Parts: sequence; structure tokens; C-alpha cells
Amino acid sequence: YSFINVMYLLNHYFEVRPNRVYAGQSIELPCIAGGYPSPTVRWLKDGRPLPSDARWTRRLTGLTISDLRQEDSGSYACEVTNSFGSKEVSGQLHVIDPLLVTLSPKNLKTGISSTLFFTCTVEGSPEYTINWYSNTEPIVPDQHISIQGQHNDTLQITAAQKFHSGAYQCFASRKGHTAQDFSIILLEDGTPRIVSSFSERVVNPGEPFSLMCAAKGAPPPSITWTLDDEPVVRDSTYKTSQYTLSDGLTVSHVNVSSPLIRDGGVYRCVARNSAGSAEYQARINVRGPPRIRPMRDITAVAGRNTYITCRVIGYPYYSIKWLKDGMQLPDNHRQVLFENGTLRLTDVQKGADEGTYLCSVLIQPQVSINQTVHVTVKVPPLIQPFDIPSTSVGKLMYIACVVSSGDMPIRITWHKDGQLIVPGSASGVAIETKEFMSSLQISKVTLKHNGNYTCIASNAAATVSWERQLIVTVPPRFVVQPNNQDCIYGKAGVLNCSVEGYPPPKVMWKHAKGVGNPQQYHPVPLTGRIQIMSNGSLLIRHVLEDDRGYYLCQASNGVGSDISKSMILTVKIPAMITSHPNTTMARKGQTKELNCTARGEQPIIIRWERGDTVIDAERNPRYSITINKKGDEVISTLKLNPAERGDSVFFSCHAINSYGEGRGLIQLTVQEPPDPPELEVREVKDRSMNLRWIQRFDGNSIITSYDIEYKNKSDSWDHMYTTRNISPTNNQANIVELHPACVYSIRMYSYNKIGRSLPSKELTISTEEAPPDGPPMDVILQPMTSQSIRVTWRAPKKELQNGVIRGYQIGYRENGPGSNGQYSIVEMKATGDSEVYTLDNLKKFAQYGVVVQAFNRAGTGPSSTEINATTLEDVPSEPPQNVRAISVTSDEAVITWAEPPRLTLHGVLKGYRVVFWSLFPDGEWGEMQNITTTREQVELRGLEKFTNYSVQVLAYTQAGDGVRSNVLYIQTREDLPGPPAGIKAVPSSPSSVVVSWLPPHKPNGVIRKYTIYCSSPGSGQPAPSEYEANPEMLFYRITHLSRGKQYHIWAAAVTTAGRGNISSKVIVEPAGKVPAKILSFGGTVTTPWMKEVRLPCSSVGEPAPTIKWTKDSDDSAIPVTADSQKQILSNGTLVLRSVKAEDSGYYTCTATNTLGFDTIIVNLVVQVPPDQPRLTVSTTSTSSITLAWIPGDNGGSSIRGFVLQYSVDNTEEWRDVFISSSERSFRLDNLRCGTWYKVKLAAKNSVGSGRISEIIEAKTHGREPVFNKDQPLLTHINSTHAGLNLQGWTSGGCPITDMMLDFRPKGTWAWQSLKANSTTQLFLSELREATWYELKMKACNSAGCGNQSSQFATTDYDGSTIPPIKSARGEGDDVKKLFSIGSPVILVTLGVALLFIIRKKRKEKRLKRLRDAKSLAEMLISKNNRSIDTPVKGPPQGPRLHIDIPRVQLLIEDKEGIKQIGEDKAAVPVTDTEFSQSVNSQNFCTGVSLHHQALIQNSGPLIDMSDIRPGTNPVSRKSIKSAHSSRNRYSSQWTLSRPSQSQSTASARTLTSDWRTMGSHGITATESDSYSASLSQDTDKGRNSMVSTESASSTYEELARAYEHAKLEEHLQHAKFTITECFISDSSSDQMTTGTNDPADSMTSLSTPSEPGICRFTASPPKPQDYDRGKNVAVPIPHRANKSEFCNLPLYMKTDPFFRKQGELHDPCPAVPPREASIRSLTQRAYHTQGRHKTLDPSKQQALTLGHSGLGSLGVNSGTATLPQRTLTMPSSNTAATASTSSTGSNPTNSNKVGGSRDSLLESSSSALGRLQKQSAGAYSKSYTLV
Repeated sequence: YSFINVMYLLNHYFEVRPNRVYAGQSIELPCIAGGYPSPTVRWLKDGRPLPSDARWTRRLTGLTISDLRQEDSGSYACEVTNSFGSKEVSGQLHVIDPLLVTLSPKNLKTGISSTLFFTCTVEGSPEYTINWYSNTEPIVPDQHISIQGQHNDTLQITAAQKFHSGAYQCFASRKGHTAQDFSIILLEDGTPRIVSSFSERVVNPGEPFSLMCAAKGAPPPSITWTLDDEPVVRDSTYKTSQYTLSDGLTVSHVNVSSPLIRDGGVYRCVARNSAGSAEYQARINVRGPPRIRPMRDITAVAGRNTYITCRVIGYPYYSIKWLKDGMQLPDNHRQVLFENGTLRLTDVQKGADEGTYLCSVLIQPQVSINQTVHVTVKVPPLIQPFDIPSTSVGKLMYIACVVSSGDMPIRITWHKDGQLIVPGSASGVAIETKEFMSSLQISKVTLKHNGNYTCIASNAAATVSWERQLIVTVPPRFVVQPNNQDCIYGKAGVLNCSVEGYPPPKVMWKHAKGVGNPQQYHPVPLTGRIQIMSNGSLLIRHVLEDDRGYYLCQASNGVGSDISKSMILTVKIPAMITSHPNTTMARKGQTKELNCTARGEQPIIIRWERGDTVIDAERNPRYSITINKKGDEVISTLKLNPAERGDSVFFSCHAINSYGEGRGLIQLTVQEPPDPPELEVREVKDRSMNLRWIQRFDGNSIITSYDIEYKNKSDSWDHMYTTRNISPTNNQANIVELHPACVYSIRMYSYNKIGRSLPSKELTISTEEAPPDGPPMDVILQPMTSQSIRVTWRAPKKELQNGVIRGYQIGYRENGPGSNGQYSIVEMKATGDSEVYTLDNLKKFAQYGVVVQAFNRAGTGPSSTEINATTLEDVPSEPPQNVRAISVTSDEAVITWAEPPRLTLHGVLKGYRVVFWSLFPDGEWGEMQNITTTREQVELRGLEKFTNYSVQVLAYTQAGDGVRSNVLYIQTREDLPGPPAGIKAVPSSPSSVVVSWLPPHKPNGVIRKYTIYCSSPGSGQPAPSEYEANPEMLFYRITHLSRGKQYHIWAAAVTTAGRGNISSKVIVEPAGKVPAKILSFGGTVTTPWMKEVRLPCSSVGEPAPTIKWTKDSDDSAIPVTADSQKQILSNGTLVLRSVKAEDSGYYTCTATNTLGFDTIIVNLVVQVPPDQPRLTVSTTSTSSITLAWIPGDNGGSSIRGFVLQYSVDNTEEWRDVFISSSERSFRLDNLRCGTWYKVKLAAKNSVGSGRISEIIEAKTHGREPVFNKDQPLLTHINSTHAGLNLQGWTSGGCPITDMMLDFRPKGTWAWQSLKANSTTQLFLSELREATWYELKMKACNSAGCGNQSSQFATTDYDGSTIPPIKSARGEGDDVKKLFSIGSPVILVTLGVALLFIIRKKRKEKRLKRLRDAKSLAEMLISKNNRSIDTPVKGPPQGPRLHIDIPRVQLLIEDKEGIKQIGEDKAAVPVTDTEFSQSVNSQNFCTGVSLHHQALIQNSGPLIDMSDIRPGTNPVSRKSIKSAHSSRNRYSSQWTLSRPSQSQSTASARTLTSDWRTMGSHGITATESDSYSASLSQDTDKGRNSMVSTESASSTYEELARAYEHAKLEEHLQHAKFTITECFISDSSSDQMTTGTNDPADSMTSLSTPSEPGICRFTASPPKPQDYDRGKNVAVPIPHRANKSEFCNLPLYMKTDPFFRKQGELHDPCPAVPPREASIRSLTQRAYHTQGRHKTLDPSKQQALTLGHSGLGSLGVNSGTATLPQRTLTMPSSNTAATASTSSTGSNPTNSNKVGGSRDSLLESSSSALGRLQKQSAGAYSKSYTLV
């Protein structure tokens, strides 16, 4: 299937919906995919996987994001993938913060003429516009209102008037989103008024006074002060202050602290604000001589009022008079004189009131003072009223303003809407002004000329104005025309329609239903749901389906004709649920369907949810969802099959389309039978019981009743008793009429209307018990093994058990000669009606009698009748005696023997079995054969001739084979030999040929000579010529032949028995020019590892041929070049020294000259010690442990046997058991019962012993005795005796050997001891009457001892008991006190002694290990067969010593041979002389390796340093796969951790890498570091659960002690350790990671114990100042890969220049030439089917040297020549060793490091030291590998 079918939804979503959403909202990005297999959906944001956030919910329909934030903006991609492909859709999401509008100030109350500022603050996106409204009408700026700010966010009202009151709104709009805030302004008449003032007063000079004036107004007024019309200035005399209270009252004070006469006068306070002013005045008189202040002239305005004040100071005075033109005032009604002397002139007139006025003050009778003031009257202008008629656009307009009166000059200006009119073309207005008249002319009226026009006339007296409105009418027109529009059902919609005109047009909306042509429009009813907005648009707050249809927007303003425009409104229905059940019922287990009906715009997706979880029907087969369409409705059915209890939740169906989502909620209640009650027993009596229960879940239905059922436990429920219809209001009941000593089962049911519950949990109740009255029945004995009998029986009859049988006691005794007749008792718990018990550790093939008795809580019943049985036969434990072997003929031998001792047969002797196998000269074993007979003699026929045989004889019974006799060796007699295995004849000159051959496959004796036959057909000679060759020579030259003549040549071998069969015939023709031919033979050569191997390739030809050796790689042939390990002799022989496993392979020798070439292929097989076996425990018993193992790889040589070592867990005394190579399991017998043992195993082949298996631990069955708590300790007590119940002891499976008792009266010091022999009952006699005793019992067996202590009291003489002892002081208190004081002293002394003993034992163990190491070294020296004093030529090839410490190796190597080791020394002390640079170069190596094998071989392209083959170089694991011997690994893992830097000194916890000192250039360096080692969890999952690996801590400490004893601390202080890189491999893949770590990092940071891997590190030489201290130090052995190794290295290591030789730039791994490749394939087929290979004595193998000039060089100097075999094996010998060392004497610096000795049977290989290493001139290598 192609699975992307609705993936377009995400793009579609971003296309049909706005891609901008607001913060805080929720959104679903739809992405619905289908396909098969079901695709997986992954969401990406900005190209990255979604981070974890609870706000993101992934659903089947898409991604839901709740509580949107601005950081959620970005690119979202839905990526869908299945096995057929993948697709992706994406879209952009923009999250915008919602608009938030704040208008300030709010609810302002102020006065008229105030200046107001409103600030509109908008939060959110900067992309918004601001509109101002006043009382829902748009605000138009005028002379009072202005809109300011970058975003029109400030509204200023200047000189606010009453009509400016109301609600002001600030609207912020942004792409369809609008937010607003409003403020209420209340403007009242804010003209100030004086609400509190001061009054007139008289003060004395220097008397301070204070004046206060308080005024109110809106806005709050400010108050100023004047004194006689002069401002009061704040100074040292006048102190003024002013403040405003919270209610708007403004209060002002004037304080005069030291008034003078000048400070008197009329004080006036004036309150002013924007609305006007108010004033108040009063006189303050300061006593003193009166006088009048100078008065200023006054200018008055005609028609207004004017006040003239006489500025009199001083007090008292008599009166104040005003005169004008000599007449006292007032003289008319317009003049008023106040008491304080102020004259008021009302409605001032220019002619009458202008002039000079005189103020006369009478200060004394007939004494007055006078002062004049001149009043000038100015006349203000008067504008003649005019009107402006309305007009229309394009007409002319003339407006005249005429001033009818006023003083000249008069200035006339024009304003429009409060702004000065500047005439000109821009305004379209012209102004013409004359002396007292001005006219305003508009040549072409436009709409902008609408407004209020003001004519302002001003002169020196006043400024007046006249204002009229010019109305310019404009017909309506559309600013925004209606367009067809879609609205979503249930959401708000706006039908846009905006018009303009003057007067503002009135907009009316009409509606015509239907979607066809409109039929008839009707006015849209304006309700709360539908409103016309201020701009004319129609707002529908909740769109309904009926709103669809045609709409007409019609506008009119009385000017011109009306305008209209129609549109179509389409209502899109969002998905909604129209029908669903609110609640519904279902029965558990039945099918339930839930239906949801949805409608809306198609397509509709319906999603079901259970609670908050989306239901995925594809993944949950219990759900199925079906969709049906019916008209415009979609019906979705969710089917639950079956309904379950957990379905009693809310289900919801969600309908989703592009316009919305609807949800229906359904509460489903699943009814079922109730849960069973929780029943409990409150009380049990002998014949009744009381029950109580709790009812939990009622199944969602009311409980109607309960039933109780009970029965005898042994009966079925068909025979039950029932109590029915218990009321649901009860929760307890009594059950009566029960039987005593019975076990009852009780259960309960509850009922509801659905049905009955399951039964409650069964309760088992027992009544009182009594000891059984009957014995166990049907006792049967069945011998199981030679040392065990299985006892089976059935419980006593039910009616006789009198309770529950708790267990059984089994008594058994041997019924034979020498038996004491006493029963041994074992006890076991009852398991059922039928019981079985196996008696172990019995004698083999012996008769036993057994009885069984049962017991319950009340006691023990009678025993059964004794039954006898005999244990089974076993294999003989001794071999036949006096085994002899006689060779009769070359293929027949006779074996004789005598019967084993009768007591060791352990059964009826069935016969004998003779096992024999051949031993071949190459060390391999032949097939093992056996012959069975009942006689004590057997003839072996058909044996191989002149062959060594090993013979063993065993006796067998019905149980199997017994122990084999010691191996007996026999050799068959000689016979005629077989034909030579191969023959070649090649011409060497015109008159001679050279013949070479191979020895016979079956020589059948000692070859005495070879006879070569040569005949020429047609020569006339009837008999061929015969030539004899020495048996050591395998070639012969036949001379005096005729050129160009063909000769037939063949050969035969001769033994003492005669001449054998002839070989095949070859034809040869002497020639002058000889093509290259090889005399040597190919084939298979088998050799043990670490030996020297010679592969001959002798050739002839004229001209002399050239010899070339190659070795096959994976798909190419690598040329063999001479180095320290390989050498090609002049005669073509390839010499390989110290061969290792990786040297195995196919070697090709090619001889070439100008006339031709010849090729032979030699398959070299290097035998290595066998791999470690995998040892497990299969079964255990009380006296035996059966082990099984899986052998590892045999190393190329057949396994000759196994060595099993075992010891008790807490000892180091190992015992050896030698096991045949054919065995895969072994049983250790005669072990101690209940004891832990340690076991290890090693395999051995012809090369040597393999690595030891992991040490495992196993425990034989049984434990220490335990006293049964259910048994009474004392059977009866009287005044002088007490009976002890010894039957209460259970043996734990191991027979109780000792029983000891200690008792004493309480409070006394001395204990009385008693040793018990009886196992049933024991009496303590001669006790004190009425005395409390302390009793201690101790029972022991081979598994340990159990203790039991108690107290008892003897009775009084009359049998009465005594009370417990009180705590009063008695005789024993002194003893207790002494004990409490002496106990600490004794404990400390014992602790010190114990510590001394432990340290001594540890020292003894350490010394024992070191002695063992010494013995092992001496053994290796003797095996190496070299004398220490023997001079050594060439590089030293000494042995290597492995000290076997479990799981860790300490390796000590001395290239000159192991020196004499002292009694307690494990290492050779190194002296300055030995490291001297002038003496012969010596090398000393010591190192430690930790086994850390890879769990599997093919785990990645890393260097496998864990190969357990000693002497192998690290090769790529991928190349190991193709090797001829693939090996598996089983081992534990290690974790290395580095201690802190503070532990810099060498401590007892030191592990080092590989070390060596080199002295070629006078450089002595060292490296070292300290680690701690611990064993991680064993990775071998196949190990038995009872097997554990030995503790690593003790292992580590043993290793540390060995180092410490070797005194290597001084050698390990000066090196610097740096980790360079680590490779961690994953066993499930071939991936690898590389990292670098700081030197201070812990080793554990490199890999976890569960990850096998390797680490490379670098060692730096010590500092120069440390050279003197570090004379006896070590230099790390360099490690460079040779060419063959280099080809096997992974790529990441090939790039390291360290692995390339100096100056080597070409690829050291050339491909095989095509010609050689074809030859190799042919030769491989030729040797593919060769059989078993023979091995000759290596002392007889000599090089074949052929000169270039034929056989002239084969003279006396060449010695006796023999033809080489096809298979060569080089075992250890003096000759071989000498040859090996002497051959490399020319290059002492290029010595190879021996991988380690394998001669020790139980030694372990070093997984990190088996490496090929070479020393180069200069500094040592940088690279090391720690595995």
C-alpha cells in the first residue's frame, strides 16, 4: 500500500485557516495518515524532534498544542514512515500575544475648560492601529480635541466643555482581532468658588496675623494673593502656603509675623482655574498714622464694571470720600461706595465715567489727606451677527463680517474649527479685510470646507468673536463594498460595508433567504445577536444556518439618491455531535456499541477517546470503529468486544473538520456479577466458628444476598454444606455443628441482579488435633543408586490422623554382618497424601531395613513394619590386576589380567573391557577401540603394523564400567613397508636425472634402505637397473643416461622384513636445457607451537631457478620476506622460528627460470595448547558432585585427557583427578556431606596443558542439625530426673555424629558435660530438687553444629513446681560480676591472638605459593633441557614462568634462563651489573595481565588482545572468522579503576603492563601505574546458580603480595601513564567508539563492566633526575605488527605510522598475481583429500642444498641427503633448540618475545602478553593495549 492518503490536511489547515494564533489558546495541527503496515508518525519543529512538553499531545488526528506561547512559533513538519516509504508535510505557525489595551486615566471627574490627556497603552504585536471613539462615535479632531503620538495613542482635549463629557474608547485592531478599553469623563462647571475666607480685623504693629482662603473648582484652582492690588511676594515678611485636599479643596494661607503700618490694606485672594476665577477681599488695618498709597491710573472697558480702591494704610481714620469734578460720589445709580472706601462703577460709559477721581480720607477732625487717580474708558468692538447658509460641493461661498462699533484700530481674523485660516490655494479660501469689515470667499466648495467658521475682532479694549457652521452636503458612497463571505456556524461574523457622505449616511441591512436568485429582501432585525457597527458593517455575534443567503447594504443621507450593494453569506458548519447517549449500560463480556452522529462540512473525521486516551482500533483489537454516512450526517459506531470492567469510564466522540470540533460525552457503566467478598475468620472453636466479610466491588449493581458454603477439606464441593440467602445488611455469621480435629474449607458468594460472584478466597480452618492412631501405609523401598534408597508411603488413614500430619520420621539400619542394629533417624515435612524420601550416603550393594512413623502437632504416631531393601550395584572401584601385553605378530597382540578384589566390585561382575588406541610418531592418537569379554584374556587382531599402542583394561558390572588400569604400552612387530608416498624425477643434465620421493605412509618398520629402479622401454634390457639409497636420503641422482631417451623410474622401501610395494612409475627424459622443477613435495606439515619449522623447496633447472615463497591470505598471496622469525636458505628452504597459531596456513613455493616454473603448496598446521573447557555442575548429593564440561578448541591436536582439581572451599589443598579424553562428565565421590568445594578443570593435548577453567563452587547436600521447634525439649521432669527428647533434632541430611550436653544449676559457675550416644532419649539424673537448671545442647555432623539452649526446673519433693528465680542478689552475682569484668580483657587477648594467627597463616600461604612457583620454574628448566651454564648464541630463548594466582597471572621471564630462586622468593632480584650497558645485553621482563576475553569472537573490527592462544599476535576479529579454528570465549569481565594521585608510591596494589630493559643505546626507562581490580558480574549465563566465581579481593591481594615480595616497588615509581584512546565494542554489532581520556580519569570511566573492549595507552620515560634512582628499572616491550599482522589490522590502526616499518611507503599487502592464483587453486585441489600425516624424527631432517650447477654441490660436504616428508613436526630437543638459537645469532637485536611456556599442566595464558614484539634502535614503542 502507498500509505499517504490524507496527509494533505496539515497544509490544508494552514491554507484555509489563519496561520496566526494567539498566545494562551489551543490549536490542533492536523496530520492524518493511513497505510499498511500502519505508519509511524514523527513531529518535527524547526527540523528537530519535539522536546518533551506536557502541552504537546500527539493524537491520531494530529498534534494538539495547549496554552500557546510565543516560542511555539516556527515550522512544523509531520513525518510519516512505514516499510514502503515516507512522506512529510509542513507548515508555519505564528503565535501572537493577544492585544491588551489599557486606557488611562479612568473615571475622570473634572471641570469645564480643563485640559485633558488620555493615554492608550497596547500590549502585543506592534502591528496594530488605534481608533478613538466618544460616546460610540468616532472622534474627529477640532479646536478642542487633537490626536497625537506615533500610533495615535494620545488624545488631548483642550478647554474642555460640557459636551465633552461621556465615555471615551480606545480600539486597537490587528488583522481581525480587536481589543478596547474605555474611560468615563464627567465635566461639571468648575468655576472656582470661595468656600472659606477671612474677615476684616485691626491689628497692632508687630502683632502677627494669618489669613486663610479656601476655594473649590474643577480642576482644583490655584490661589494668589494681592495687597492693595499689588501681588503679595513671599519674603521675610510674608509667608504663603497652598495645598489641595483629597476632596479637591484648595487651601492657601498668608502669614505676617511682624506687621508694620505698610502691611495694612485690602487683602484679596483670587482662585483661578481653566474654568474661570473667583475672588474675595477684606481690609486688614494696622494701627498707626493713616496715609494713602500712590494709586495707578485705571483703564476701564465700556459696558463692564470697574472698581476703584482708595489705598489707605494706618488706623484709625474717620471716613473715606470719593469726588469727581468736585462732586461727591456716588451721584447716579451706576456708582456704589462700599464701607471700606472702594468705589464701583457699573456699566462703564466712556463719556460719563472717564476722568479724574479724588480719594479724601478724614484722619482727624478737620484734617484730611487726598490722592487722585485717572480713569480711561475704552470701547470694545461689536460684530454685526451673520449666518452661513448650507451649500453643496462645487458652489461659491461669500461670508462677510462687519464690526458696527469699537475703538479704532480694530483687527479682524478668521478661524475654522479653532485653527487660524491661512488664505491661499491650499485652503481654497480668500480673505478680504477693510477697516471695520472682513469677507471670506470660497471659489469652489469641497467637503473639507465643512466646519465652524469664527470671525474674531479685537482692539485695545477687548476681543470678540462670532461663530457659525458651514454645512457642505455630500451624497453617500461606498468606502468598503460588501463581498461574498464565508462564516463559521456558531462563531462571530462581520459583513463589511463602509460608506461616507455628509450628513453621515444611514446604513440599512436587508436579507433575502436562499442560495439562488434573491427573491425579496427584508430588513435585518437588529437584536442582541445582530448589530450594525459604527462603520456600517453588520455584526452577527453567533452565526446560524438561517443566516445564510443574500444581504443588501443600503445607505442614504438625503443628498442625492440612495446606494446599495448585495453579497452572499455562506455558513460553514463546523463538525458537531448532534446525537449521542449520555449514559448507557453494558454487561461484562458482551459486545457493546456506542453511536455518535455528527454533521458539518465534509470531510468529517470522528475520533473516539476513552477517558483522555485516544482509541486506536488498529492496535487494540478489542475495539472496532465503523463509519456510515446518512445524508449530511456521519454516524460513527464504536464497538467494544467484549466489554470489560475497566470500560466503566467516560467515552467521548470527537467530530473534526476544517471549521471546528465537536465532542459528545458518554458515560458507560459495565455491569457484572460482584466481586467475591473478602472473608475472614474471627474465632474458631471445636465445633463452631465465627465469620466476617467485607464486600468490595458490587459489580455496579446492588447486592441482593450472600451464600456461605463449607466442606471437609478432603471432600469435593459436591458434598458441601450451605447457608443461603443471608441478608445483604449482615456482615458476619456463625457456623455450628462442626467436627473436631478436622480441616474445613469455607467459601462465600455474593449476588446482585446480574448474577453470582466467583467464590471468595478459600479459607482452611482446623479444629483441635490428637496424635495419629495409625502408621503410614503402603511403605515401599526402591533402590535408586548404589548409595541411595527411595522410600515411598502414603499417609495414615484419614480417620486415624486426628489432625494434619506435619511430617514423618524415617528410621533405617543396615542388616548385615557387623551392624549394631540401631536406627538412624531422619525427619521430613509432610507434602501430601503420598510421600517420598531418598536415603543417601548408604553403603554400596548392602541390605537396609526401614520404618516410617507420622507426627502432627500433638505428637508422633506408631511406626510401620520394617521393610528391607538392597542398594543397587555400582561400578568397580579398582581395575583388574596384573595386566600384561604380549606382541604376537605385526598386527596381533595378547592381553591378560586378573580379577579385581571382590570388595571393590560393588556388584555382580559382568565381564571385562579392553580399551586400546594407537600412538603415532607425530604425537597424535589414533581412534580409541574396545573389546568386551568375560574371560581374563583377549587377542587384539588387525592392529597397525610396527605401531605403538596404549592398552587399558577395566571390569564392569550392571552399573557400568569400572576404573581403568594403568596405561600399558606395546608395539607390534615389523612387516613389509608400503610404497613410497610420492616420487618425482626431473632431468638435471643431458645424461642424468634426479629422483626424489617421500617415505611410505605406512613404513611398517624401520626403513633400512630405498631401492630405485630405472628402465628404458625398447632398450633391449629385460631387467631394470637398481640403485640403493640410504634411508636418510630421500633423493638420488641417476647418471650415464642417454639424452633424448625416455626412462621409467620407480622406487621401493626395504625393512628387515623385506622389500615393500613399489611406488608409481614416472617417465623422465634427460635434456640439455632444464626448465625449473621442484624436487621437494607439498602437503601438510604439523608442528607444535613455539618450535622451529623448515619447509624444504629444493629445485633444479638450467639456468638456475629463482625461489619465491608466498603465504595465502583471504584473497591474495603475501610474499614471505626474511626477518627475525622467517629465513629463506640458499637451497630454498623456508625456516620459521617460534611458530605461533597465526603462522598456520598455505605456503606456496615457486621455482622459476626462463624455461618454465614449478610450484608446490605446503599446508602448515601449528598445534597449540587446548582452549579452556567450560565447567558446570550438573547434580549434587550428600556425598558427591557430578560435573559436566564442554571442551574448548583442541588447538589442532587431539585432547589426551583432563585434569580435575578440587579442594574444600576454605582450604588451598588441591587434589588432582586425571580423566580420560572421551569423558564429558565426572562424579566426585566420597565427599563430605553439606560442604562447599572449589573445582577447576584443564585439558591437555600433545602440545601441553591448556588454560584452567574458571573456578566454580558447589555444595553437597545437607546442613547442620537443627532442633525442631514443634518438638518438646524435655519429655518429663521430676525432683531428681529430667528426660531429654533427642528425636527433636533433625539431621539436616547429614548423619549426626556427635551429641554433647552441658547443664548446671542457675547461678553456679561450673558446667557438667555429657556426651550422648543414643538418638532417641536421654535422662539427666542426680539433679537437685526444686532447682532451676541451664541446659545447652550441641549436635554436630559433617556440615556443622547446631545449638539449642533452654532452662528447666526440677519439682519439689511433693511434685509441685517452683516459681521463677527473682533478681535478688545471690551467690552467683559475684561470679557474674567477675565475668563482666574479665570478658573484655579475654576478648581483647583472643582478638590479638587471632590476628597473629591469621597473619601467620597468610604468610605461610604466600610462602607456599612462592615455593610452588619455584618448583614450577625448576620443572620448566628441566623440560627445556638446557643448562644454565651453556653458552647461548643469538637472542635468548629462555622459558617463561607463570605463577598461578586465580584469575590473575604474575609473569616472570629471564632471557638467560631462570636463575636460582630462594626459599621464599618469587622473582629474581635485578642488579646493576645485569643492566650494565657494557656487558652482554640482557632482558628482564615482569608483567601482569588480566583476563578479559571478548564474549563472542565476531564483535567488531577491533584488535582482539584476549585471544587465549599464547604466542599469537593480535589479529582482526573479522580475519579470525575465516581462520581454520574458530574459538568461543567464556569468562568473566573485569573492571579496572585507578586510585587517586595521592597514592603515588608503589603499594601492595600495583598492576603493571609489560616491561623490558634494553641497553642498545644507553637508554633506561620505565613505566608503571597502580590500579585496583574487582570482578564484575559473571557474564556466563549458562552457569549453575550454585556456582560462583572466586572472590576477586583475595586474588588481588595475593597478586599484590607477590609484587611486594619481589621488591619491585623501586622499579615502579618513575613512569608516567597516559591513556590515549579506548575502543568499546558492542557484542550485537560491529560498531566501535573512540575516545580520549585524561590521565587522571578513572579507568572505570572508559567502559562499563558489561562492555568488553580494549584501551591503548602511552608510557613516558622517567625524568632525567630519576635515572640514578631507577637503574634497576624496566622498559616496556615495543609492539609492532609484522607484515602479515599488518594486513590483518583494521583500517583505523593501519593509518597509525607506528604499525608501518621505517621507510616503508608501499602497501605491504600485495595482491596475488593471477598466474600464481591459478596455480594455487590447482594445487589446493590436488592436496585436498590427503589423509593422516606421519611425523619423522626431527633429528633426521636436514636441509636439501642444491647448487645452481646441478648436483655438483651435493658432495661430501652436504652430508647424507634424505628426501623431506610432506608433513614435518619439530618437537622440543637439544638439537632443535641449538639450531633455533644459532640460526638467529646474526641479528641479536631483533629477538622475538616468547609468548609463554605451556609445559605446566595448570598454568594460565596471558591474554595481554601473547604478542609479537620487536626492538628498534632508539626509543621504545608508544603503543600498548590493555584488554
